[in-house]
Amino acid sequence: MTNLYKQTEEFVNRTVGSSRHLERTVFWLQQLKPNASEALLIAARSHDIEKAFRNSSYNKIAQSDKGYQNEEYLSHHQAKGAEIMSQFLKEKGADEALIKKVSELIESHEVGGDDDQNLIKDADSLSFLENSIDLFLVEQIKKTSREKVRSKINWMFDRITSKKAKTLARPFFENAISKLDIT
Repeated sequence: MTNLYKQTEEFVNRTVGSSRHLERTVFWLQQLKPNASEALLIAARSHDIEKAFRNSSYNKIAQSDKGYQNEEYLSHHQAKGAEIMSQFLKEKGADEALIKKVSELIESHEVGGDDDQNLIKDADSLSFLENSIDLFLVEQIKKTSREKVRSKINWMFDRITSKKAKTLARPFFENAISKLDIT
């Protein structure tokens, strides 16, 4: 790993705290693309940095009719994360091309786009399905509803683009649905 990646990791850990989801997003990215670029690795490690700066509006969004797939929220989440990381990378003296690439990756990590953006999205979904289900089953059901949590789980699986990622995610998805059905 490069020094800039290590600085990103330290920044994310200081800002968000230690995050298994972010760590595993990097892991899954490397499973999908073993020779992932520095920009991909930095974006995978920091794609949810906005959450550290979030206010109480998140639960209001989740409780809205659109639930977790609220386009306004997703757009804000991606743009704010890209802005935070662009500023961080500028402060660290990163090359403008790298800053631009990381920003583009974070700006599309929820919806994908080109091959690299889809990789981040797929790795994010894999990590969510692997690591975040219990949190959603315990806490988010109380704050929203079982159907909104089911919708989130389905959406995280359905948005996966690559066949390899879909195959890797299927056991996590099936486990999540099974747990949801017995909760």
